[in-house]
Amino acid sequence: MEQTNKPGEPRKEVIYQVFTRLFGNTNITNKPWGTIEENGVGKFNDFTDKALEEIKALGVTHIWYTGVPHHAVIRDYTAFGISNDDPDVVKGRAGSPYAVKDYYNVNPDLATNPVNRLEEFRALVQRTHHHGLKVIIDIVPNHVARQYVSLQKPDSVQDFGATDIKTVEYQRENNFYYIPGQNFQTPIPHNGYKPLGGENHPLSDGKFDEQPAKWTGNGSRLAQPNFDDWYETVKINYGIRPDGSKDFETLPPSYATRPIEDHYAFWQGKSVPSSWKKFRDIALFWLDNGVDGFRFDMAEMVPVEFWSYMNSAIKTRKPAAELVAEVYNPKEYRNYIQLGKMDYLYDKVELYDTLKHIIQGQGSTDNIWAIQRGMADIEHHMLHFLENHDEQRIASPAFAGSAEKAKPAMVVSATISTSPTLIYFGQEVGEPGAENAGFGSATRTSIFDYTGVPHHQRWMNHGKFNGAHLTASELSLRDFYKRLLNFTITSPALMGRFADLHEWNRKHSNGYNDKLYSFARWSNDQKLVVLCNFSSDHSFSGDLHVPADIIRSWKLADGHFSLKDELYGKNNVAMQVADGLGVVKVTLLPLESLVLSLH
Repeated sequence: MEQTNKPGEPRKEVIYQVFTRLFGNTNITNKPWGTIEENGVGKFNDFTDKALEEIKALGVTHIWYTGVPHHAVIRDYTAFGISNDDPDVVKGRAGSPYAVKDYYNVNPDLATNPVNRLEEFRALVQRTHHHGLKVIIDIVPNHVARQYVSLQKPDSVQDFGATDIKTVEYQRENNFYYIPGQNFQTPIPHNGYKPLGGENHPLSDGKFDEQPAKWTGNGSRLAQPNFDDWYETVKINYGIRPDGSKDFETLPPSYATRPIEDHYAFWQGKSVPSSWKKFRDIALFWLDNGVDGFRFDMAEMVPVEFWSYMNSAIKTRKPAAELVAEVYNPKEYRNYIQLGKMDYLYDKVELYDTLKHIIQGQGSTDNIWAIQRGMADIEHHMLHFLENHDEQRIASPAFAGSAEKAKPAMVVSATISTSPTLIYFGQEVGEPGAENAGFGSATRTSIFDYTGVPHHQRWMNHGKFNGAHLTASELSLRDFYKRLLNFTITSPALMGRFADLHEWNRKHSNGYNDKLYSFARWSNDQKLVVLCNFSSDHSFSGDLHVPADIIRSWKLADGHFSLKDELYGKNNVAMQVADGLGVVKVTLLPLESLVLSLH
């Protein structure tokens, strides 16, 4: 596809999330609760030049390597000086990547030689950069593993909780909250759950020594948290008192419009809680190791003032650092963007949820324009996705049962705004997440256990990364993603203006219904009309109107214009402008989309 961006022009980004331990695994055993030896595991070294070349060719600009920091795992690494983790406070055999045990090293499972695991990660960063891709990793600021201990931290760094006063519930400089006088008890499991599926293990005895008990990661203040709590983690104290009040200086509201430099200057010389400094130092450590940005887990559970402090330090060290935050409360979006200086937030609660309902046949496209209109001032900062590690796979029966049904939603998600697009590895080949890996249930590819990812493995083809074992439908789906994503990162119009066409056409176009959605995007150099058919069983044939105000913005006189299909290069579509109103005659098959450019 021809490059249309001029040098120096901004372009849309595409973030490819990979679950690092699963990406390169070629083992297809998929035994529930299987060990590494039984089920296999992917390594940093599986991201070969060929793998990275093919990821880049998909239309990707950034790779989010999920599960890099060393988290709790049920595997004996004591030969490397690493303490064993207790299955009673670890979810799954491979462990949750969001229960970090050591922020100054990487998961030993991912290394060919665990002694050199950090060096192997640095080499991966260099390879990724060599292919013109940026690197994002997770930081989980709200909580850490119950058994946090850093083996290779810098001499100037103390572990979380090392100097805490444990006889009080709260003290500002404590890194954790405590429940004085009560010892931690493991939760009562549901439905006969047993760690490791009931396998005997010397540490699996229903007990974990924590005296006194700490608050659990999701905020539970019970010495015996519930099984649905984040019991494998403990909550970090950021200077928020147990009553919710703040024990630190707050930002004046005017800082919502002030630049990073002013935020950085604000915090200089001010007293901040110990946990703030520790996470700042962690982020700077990873920047110094070549990382280009971070995805911040559950960022809204941490005060926005900390993010001003943290992100201004990151941007001062590396101005181009990419900062993506998991925030689900729309009322807080602007605070975390403007005061917290986040680059991008998950657009989960509004756009993702709406598109999911439409895909499932339960929602109307009439709701899409209201979402975009309501977030017009922050649309650039709202990261769009249809899959990630937390969400159900599109092809799973619980979501759509077919990856094809998401094609129109993917076009809308990727082209409706100037924000980045996120896709999850395997999404582009219709991975359904059907494996019962151990902890948790199917529909989401497991983040807790060693398993294979079958559709992705067919594309990977034992490290050849050529898709030789994909079915015809899987190859076609991947081709769709490749065409779409490459177009988005080269289109100047997608960094330009937006206008809804849907509302006007619902009122004035015969046969145009709420299974269709349309809009216009344009810049000085490119003008686009996008039309998507969400119906899986009905075609649309009729007129799509382009209102007069858009025709005026495009400076078009009455006449006949040719529109080119940018996805598949189909025969040109005609637009007739008469009396200042544009009319495009179109035919759309079920689940088909058109991205038409004016020539």
